Amino acid sequence: MPPTPDAIAAGSAVPDRGRADACPGALRLHAADDGALARVRLPGGLLTAGQALALADAAEALGDGALETTSRGNVQLRGLRSDCDAELAARLRAAGLLPSDTHERVRNIVASPLAGLDGIGRADVRAWVRELDVRLCASTWAAGLSGKFLFALDDGRGDVASLNADVTLIAGPDGGALLRYGRAELGTPVADPVAAALEAARTVLDAAAGRAWHAREIPDLLPPGTRPLPPPAADPNPPLGVLPGGLSLGVRFGRASAAQWRLLAEASAGEVRLTPWRGAVLPGAQARWLEPLAAAGLRTASGTAWERATACTGLPGCGKSLADVRADAARALDGAPDAPQVRAGRPGLLPVHWSGCERRCGRPSGRWVDVLATGQGYRVTVTGGSPLDVTGRAAAEAVAQARRAN
Repeated sequence: MPPTPDAIAAGSAVPDRGRADACPGALRLHAADDGALARVRLPGGLLTAGQALALADAAEALGDGALETTSRGNVQLRGLRSDCDAELAARLRAAGLLPSDTHERVRNIVASPLAGLDGIGRADVRAWVRELDVRLCASTWAAGLSGKFLFALDDGRGDVASLNADVTLIAGPDGGALLRYGRAELGTPVADPVAAALEAARTVLDAAAGRAWHAREIPDLLPPGTRPLPPPAADPNPPLGVLPGGLSLGVRFGRASAAQWRLLAEASAGEVRLTPWRGAVLPGAQARWLEPLAAAGLRTASGTAWERATACTGLPGCGKSLADVRADAARALDGAPDAPQVRAGRPGLLPVHWSGCERRCGRPSGRWVDVLATGQGYRVTVTGGSPLDVTGRAAAEAVAQARRAN
């Protein structure tokens, strides 16, 4: 682990985290209750079918046989043997998933998953993803970024721009982009998007002085923007099913078995794009694959209570959890009524997140329904509202009602 940073002087604009971030990586494994955990960065969520198969093989050979997608379009392997680090690294290198040992934790890049497919975006940001990844890994200074630092490359539709990344590029009509720092309300026009994103990241790193993790923590030290940002998408998550140019699928709580991953690779036309909303887009995939994918347990249709529903790991994988939140959440979601249609540009259901403890790992931003395990049941709260302690079936009913408070 890197050394804990020194305390910062009183009155500084930069907060002191008091420690270096402990984000796991492909080489830095995290010890969990169910074994070691590895997080493999996938810039833009982009995978070849061969790489997806390599990850499925690694999960079966070294871990618990499943893979988890994260809110940054990365992949986690759980239940790993404590002595498998060298073999895992060798497998990832052979698949082209570990291009840099020194920079592997800072390759956090999300991108519009439908870019270049449906004609809505202004740029196919996959080219930006690849260029940014190469230049990031080639920049010695970039190894000093926090493992939590995030780039978002939005093709102009406003989907990943809604994630409030540390550095966001929003494609413009002229080949350039608006560059946004953190949660700023204005953006700066840039002609060379990738170069500008790297320069912005270095600005944040220098201003952070090794103490802050995110751009939003040092707003007074960042250059001001000059242009209003385009409005974000009402619901950035791509609809499920057949889309122009391929298929869109959902993965329940982001966790899929190796067999499901192999099916995704088989159904794809060679490329898999993981979304920050724990789904997958298969460019070029045919509609005939929907039935076998649904039969395998993947989500293939929108309009159910599973929309915008997330949960932390819970028991038995996390010893701090007070409940098997994913099992409880799945029962509640499977028994809930379907989601109402989107009206007036707003999603039909509020996001909901089940948490096993007060840390609320993986919680969404904005307005959401907080379902917190208490040891006797769950405490259900809509952001800014009053909590309601419930148990059993009453918990599921309280969550369904709270999600309609939109």
